[in-house]
Amino acid sequence: MIKKTNLLIFILTIGVFGILNTEMGMIGVLPFMAERFHVSISQAGLLVSLFALVVAISGPTMPLLFSGIDRKKVMLLVLGVFIAGNIVSIFATNFTIALIARVVPAFFHPIYCSLAFTVAAASTSQEKAPKAVAKVFVGVSAGMVIGVPVSNFIAGAASLEMAMVFFAVVNAIAFVATIFFVPSMPVKARISYGAQLSVLKKTTTWTSIIAVILMNGAVFGVFSYLAEYLERVTKFSLHTISLVLLVYGLANILGTIIAGRLLTKNALKAVVAFPFLIGTVYVILFVTGQFTVPMALITLVWGILGGIGGNINQYWISTAAPEAPDFANGLFLTAANLGTTLGATVCGYFISGLGIKYVVLGGLLFSLLSIVFIFIRIYMCSPGKPSSVMSDLVETGTN
Repeated sequence: MIKKTNLLIFILTIGVFGILNTEMGMIGVLPFMAERFHVSISQAGLLVSLFALVVAISGPTMPLLFSGIDRKKVMLLVLGVFIAGNIVSIFATNFTIALIARVVPAFFHPIYCSLAFTVAAASTSQEKAPKAVAKVFVGVSAGMVIGVPVSNFIAGAASLEMAMVFFAVVNAIAFVATIFFVPSMPVKARISYGAQLSVLKKTTTWTSIIAVILMNGAVFGVFSYLAEYLERVTKFSLHTISLVLLVYGLANILGTIIAGRLLTKNALKAVVAFPFLIGTVYVILFVTGQFTVPMALITLVWGILGGIGGNINQYWISTAAPEAPDFANGLFLTAANLGTTLGATVCGYFISGLGIKYVVLGGLLFSLLSIVFIFIRIYMCSPGKPSSVMSDLVETGTN
């Protein structure tokens, strides 16, 4: 039974890796796409920005619509759509077709990721669920880390088409593995759409969503400008910047592994400590960011915390609405994407007004605000509150 569970989680990890690899890997080939279709690099950027926007919009709705269908069938459907999208991209003759081939799979992105987190958590005991989810998150982190440099390398060394083939092959591997090694998983107790949507009536759901938007904004708002910071403040060469970004990515994977253990042992302490630790990193970054060795060490710690943060965000929303796991995971994906967008926008304003060195102020602002909403939820969930306030709260392991 343990072997079957581990195999299932491994296949889910490959699946989310393939999907995130398709999403993020496009960043590595944008110059090639612009050249192929004779569009500007900003126009080519729509292949990334529209994908993310569609994921944010469809995050709560698509997992909800597919929540009552056999899990295996849903997994195969989503992977099949991604394979088809990649194949169309290989043979696309104009930019519009390439854009459509990106946007359509994006609608299905939240379905698989939400399902993967839900199935991983349900495959083991409640106490070990965070560790199982963390294993799936390794696929998310790896997809974000490996997708960009690998796709860029393949496109440069071989061709853009071969980079698209790489995306398709990874999804195809997950598709075949799902066919042969994943059992049928019919939904035994289907939750009505109304019952799932009712979690939006709960104050804890909204405080958790806001906290996740802010926590993700704290991390990715600053990270979005890391390459520019390393070039202009730390004065790293382009080669060194690539190496430092790779270190961040690998540290992110390590943080994901660590997060599973932290959330299993004492989830509440991990959640509370996270924004304080991120804020401390940014203070140190502001003071020592111009120095080579401290910057390298900061990036390593920052990457580990970033990996931990992704798991914390998923945990914080999923425990706010455990009665609707698919919908809750969809809300997590939307909140995470909104946090990234909002964080990058606000930090961009700090850069425009004060300079790249002050990008950390945006991260500190998001960290401080996230602390407020984390403690609001903790206060509301504490024992002894009036039933009128507590009636919509769920058990979150805070006792």
